[in-house]
Amino acid sequence: MKYPPLATDSNPPSRRFFDVFRYSRRALGLVWSTSRRLALIFAVLTLLAGVFPAAVAWIGQLIVDGVVAAMGQHRETGSADTTWVLLLVAGEAGVVALIAGAQRGIATCQALLRALMGQRINLMILEKALTLKLAHFEDSEFYDKLTRARREASTRPLSLVTRTFGLVQNGISLVSYAVLLVQFSPWTVLILVAGGIPEFLAEAKFSGDKFRLFRWRSPETRMQMYLETVLAREDYAKEVKLFRLGPKLLQRYRAIFEKLFAEDRRLTLRRDSWGFALGLLGTAAFYGAYAWIALSAIRGAISLGQMTMYLLLFRQGQSAVSASLSAISGMYEDNLYLSNLYEYLEQPVPPPQGELRQGPRPGDGVRFEEVSFRYPGSEEPALQLVSLHLRPGESLALVGENGSGKTTLIKLLTRLYRPDSGRILLDGLDLQQWESEALRARIGVIFQDFGRYQFLVGENIGAGDMQHFEDRQRWEQAAEKGMAKEFIDKLPQRYDTQLGKWFKGGRELSGGQWQKIALSRAFMRTRADLLVLDEPTSTMDAAAEATIFEHFRDLSRGKMTILISHRFSTVRMADQIVVIEKGRIVEQGSHEQLMERGGQYAYLFSLQAQGYR
Repeated sequence: MKYPPLATDSNPPSRRFFDVFRYSRRALGLVWSTSRRLALIFAVLTLLAGVFPAAVAWIGQLIVDGVVAAMGQHRETGSADTTWVLLLVAGEAGVVALIAGAQRGIATCQALLRALMGQRINLMILEKALTLKLAHFEDSEFYDKLTRARREASTRPLSLVTRTFGLVQNGISLVSYAVLLVQFSPWTVLILVAGGIPEFLAEAKFSGDKFRLFRWRSPETRMQMYLETVLAREDYAKEVKLFRLGPKLLQRYRAIFEKLFAEDRRLTLRRDSWGFALGLLGTAAFYGAYAWIALSAIRGAISLGQMTMYLLLFRQGQSAVSASLSAISGMYEDNLYLSNLYEYLEQPVPPPQGELRQGPRPGDGVRFEEVSFRYPGSEEPALQLVSLHLRPGESLALVGENGSGKTTLIKLLTRLYRPDSGRILLDGLDLQQWESEALRARIGVIFQDFGRYQFLVGENIGAGDMQHFEDRQRWEQAAEKGMAKEFIDKLPQRYDTQLGKWFKGGRELSGGQWQKIALSRAFMRTRADLLVLDEPTSTMDAAAEATIFEHFRDLSRGKMTILISHRFSTVRMADQIVVIEKGRIVEQGSHEQLMERGGQYAYLFSLQAQGYR
């Protein structure tokens, strides 16, 4: 199967291989900054674990030669001094115990670092998400990057460091083995290293293939995660059961799995088949050296103890070479996956916008001056040359079909997006020059798709102003303004009642109650002089919506308000009505003025009025 090439595939293979290791240093720095003490202990234990195996082999040679000498002494004199041999055995047992302790310590360090690193990486991913623009979250490619980063990269830095330390450990062992083996013949060292290279090349090649496959199928993996959400979340459960979507979605889930599994199976079989075939070369090298050392012992060129030591060194050395080359191959794979993490973390962050906390013309209100905007990747503009002025104390209603640009206008006003041309002013100052906190303190917004947080009632309200997130007095004041106090007082724990069904004891609210919670959230910002309601009462009946908007208007006197609603009985309350069609303002004026013109607003109002007769 052909996979899309990596970004580095225009470079020569050797350059691609070594270039990908640029993340190793960053991973080491990440582990070091997470816990210096654990990292240092890990490094020391790795060093000791690398030296001790050669010491075991050397002591083993002394034991065998000591036993042979003692046997000869016993044949000649009828007795033998075994003190030296027993001391050597005790010494080897001590070294073996130290190796076991070092390995257990390494495993402990890995377990602790794994927990710390997982938390650290997840925090880095989430902190990065807080710095990104809304456009990132409305882009499918961004979600592919986020999926890849979260799936693998949280464990890869520690894996890379573990393999790096393992490589150092095996490198130290190999040097100590080579010092002893070269006494027999330098060629044994060359045979030892060369025997593991073919299998290593296969592993490196298939690691790259596995990574390409991982990147290529991110959308399918994300679809699987989405299907799991739809099949197992309470907010989808009603329709899944009512429309009998379950079997169809489960079939689609299985189909994606079967496709991905078939690709994994092909790659696994190829990888293991080549690994086995090339691994036989290393086995042949070992037994060739085995025969050579055995023949040398038979000819008397080396002692029995030396033969035992050299065979043990060659076997352990072969394992160390294999482990070293496997570690390098694994490091290559880890670096490939770490590229996902850093690709996500290194996405450009928009520079801080503005530092001013007040405008040159206080009381001028909000002005849109020929504002145009097009969503990234879209061919059609969402807004075109929009100009309007909202003065303090005035209310503005936005009217238009779905997709006409009403919510886009609010997103620009709240600086979730930046206009492509034109400008938006608040108190005579361009929004881009306002300091973020000062600007957002001036604006309270409720969107149609407002958040229904699985938090306490009070925290759901407090989310409207993070400076007073846990201020119970503010909760109660905002709930009263948002008409939520009446039903909150009837809940078992009032403002401490858990909402939603995700957690034990949670209570679910009706749609209208949730909307009153959201309305209360907007009133948490007591300093806000611009309040925006973007169809938050769309699921209420006309009478309930009219009551809420009338209450909202009474509480917001002296403030600027923007209303978006499809109910013209509510819209007519506004001082100024703007009709938007395909991103352009086509009509503007009061209800009476627009009715007199007999244009689109009058037609739509009359059409809706007929439905209530």
